[in-house]
Amino acid sequence: MNQFLKHEEILSKCEKINTSYELDPHFFDEIVDELLDSNLDTEEVILQGFQKLLSEVDHEIDRMEQFADMRPNCFKGCAFCCYFPIVLSRLEAKMMFRSIEKFPQDRKEVIYNHWENYYEKQAEKLEQGLAMDHKDPATKKDYKKLNLPCPMLDPETQLCMAYEVRPIPCRTYLNYSDPQVCAENDLPKEPFSYEFLYDYYFSAVNELLQVLLENGEELIVDYPADVWSYDYLPAWIKQWREGTLDEV
Repeated sequence: MNQFLKHEEILSKCEKINTSYELDPHFFDEIVDELLDSNLDTEEVILQGFQKLLSEVDHEIDRMEQFADMRPNCFKGCAFCCYFPIVLSRLEAKMMFRSIEKFPQDRKEVIYNHWENYYEKQAEKLEQGLAMDHKDPATKKDYKKLNLPCPMLDPETQLCMAYEVRPIPCRTYLNYSDPQVCAENDLPKEPFSYEFLYDYYFSAVNELLQVLLENGEELIVDYPADVWSYDYLPAWIKQWREGTLDEV
């Protein structure tokens, strides 16, 4: 059983990471180089790059946790953080949905059927949440208070329906203290965010797309325009379902 760290202990270990841990971007660069040297078609290069770079964020967090001797106490089916607003770029949304399209047919159908029910059942909360300014820091707490689940959260199992392609915010928010703090607080102070890893991940995604574009490849995204547009995940899914995601 994992030991629950106190808030002061978490801060101390995170300070150790901030001051002493040296992050090596080579791990991200190597993924890009291997894919660019492969014989895969352009779409597969992009989607594999997207998924492998997301996974590398997980690996980097694991290396930092080993360095600081800390392990998260998040457990399977613990979905308190799945009620936070998840903001991502149009670029990431398109790559995520393209990846889901390649899931086995039965798995896709479960997700698409869930979305049908979700957008009907959560219509009122979605209208309130999506009207909030995602750039305003105060929005996070107001959104959480809506008790609006992520559209990728399975209501029966409380598991992510697209776990391997879940966005960066879902990967970088971890709790090393008693999981009860997440149950009792809208914005608990104990969990730690590795959101700074987004820059390394997104820089590698950009490098991959830039090289493909310079090589005259036809991309599955509108690059670089899609890089600069951000919104809530439920908003992007809504556009995807309506067939308007490619409209700028």
